[in-house]
Amino acid sequence: MDYGECRVSRTFVARLHDGESIYDEIEGLAAKENVRCATVLALGGIRKGGVVTGPKDPTSLVGIEPVVQRFDDAREIVGVGTIFPADGKPSLHFHAGMGRGETVLVGCPREEATCFLILEVVIIEWVGIEAERVRDPETGLQLLKILTR
Repeated sequence: MDYGECRVSRTFVARLHDGESIYDEIEGLAAKENVRCATVLALGGIRKGGVVTGPKDPTSLVGIEPVVQRFDDAREIVGVGTIFPADGKPSLHFHAGMGRGETVLVGCPREEATCFLILEVVIIEWVGIEAERVRDPETGLQLLKILTR
């Protein structure tokens, strides 16, 4: 396990509007406010997206191919994520539960994730830690690397 210690700094509260890109808006706010490391909490509505629900081959850590479930309807969403820099820009890693009626989907809604009506977002910034997402050559994924302890 790798870990570091940090302190809570600023907190931002935002409202996304219908049709706005969840990732673009959250990462854009982080860039504008120079937020490097943070927790993200979100609740509200999601209109459509492609949700990563696991790897196609759960036994391999090399060249991981995701299973993606797509939807294009209005759903409720509650999610949690983190922001760390990747390639010099804020990078959101976000997992959520999304539901409509009796249908529930849990995973990482990273493809075309857009807001339905309203998404309330809280970003809690951390200071005193240096960390970033770095592309892992084996998996092909941007993985967290903690630089200070």
